[in-house]
Amino acid sequence: MNSIGPVPDCSAQISRLFVHPVKSCAGVEVREALLTDTGLELDRAWMVVDAQGVFVTQREQPRLALVRPHIKPHELVLSAPGMQALHIALDRVMPDVALKQAVPVKQLISVKLWDDEFPAFDMGDEAAHWFTAFLAMSEAANQTSRPRTYRLVRFDPAHRRTSSLDWTGGVQALNLFSDGYPLLVLSDASLAELNERLVAAGHASVSIERFRPNIVLSGLHAHDEDRLGVMHVEAGAEEVLLKPVKPSPRCPIPNVDPHTATISSEVGDTLQSYRQDARVEGAVTFGMNTIVLQGVGATLQVGQTVTADFDFG
Repeated sequence: MNSIGPVPDCSAQISRLFVHPVKSCAGVEVREALLTDTGLELDRAWMVVDAQGVFVTQREQPRLALVRPHIKPHELVLSAPGMQALHIALDRVMPDVALKQAVPVKQLISVKLWDDEFPAFDMGDEAAHWFTAFLAMSEAANQTSRPRTYRLVRFDPAHRRTSSLDWTGGVQALNLFSDGYPLLVLSDASLAELNERLVAAGHASVSIERFRPNIVLSGLHAHDEDRLGVMHVEAGAEEVLLKPVKPSPRCPIPNVDPHTATISSEVGDTLQSYRQDARVEGAVTFGMNTIVLQGVGATLQVGQTVTADFDFG
């Protein structure tokens, strides 16, 4: 007679998956994605920096939301209003195994992301001119006296950038250009509750793209993701274990409409009214930063089942 193990506290499904190839630009919704030790493959692999190498996001350049990536077999294609498409080979940083030939390595430059300073590959003048020209449109509209210049960089896989050990419990969780953790998990129910509050206050509902998640879960109650322990993902023969470790504090980016790049404060104001989190000194949070414990090389797919017990510690 087969024994039956304990029943998990909750069961959910992956309802949506998003990859954000260029930090702070639009995401790409996918049906499946390869899980790597730094999160979903190609997520936050590129980043825009200013002339000093400091990272640039929608906080100061909301028009980045209008840059839309398209992932092709051998290239990343970026499109934006008023611009010709920018084509970036996916293999510029490493040898192209399929073609058995070495791809020229780009120059390493020093970049700064929050308190981290480390080398990254400069993607060249064409990409730099493209982002400088596109972002100059907003600076001209704001009557900026001297437009800034920008460059596109790609993460150097030789560099190890780890999450805070204080939050990971000592686990060495690796990142590319994410703010600090490999994955962001959010539930459909959490967005639904926010939209109920927005509509009740006379505002329009918003889409989940504002919150830039990687994994969206259905079948949970609102903000159950805040209380989940290790998540088991049924991804075929490979056991995938993901661990939510830190509530995600929210900056003003959710106030940026991802379709128009216009800014309004109702999302942030509404979250402020009910989402202050004592675990992060009262910051407004929405979603959970998550690390990979096991399953690198597995494929996550929409529809897969996720089970977990609650962790109220």
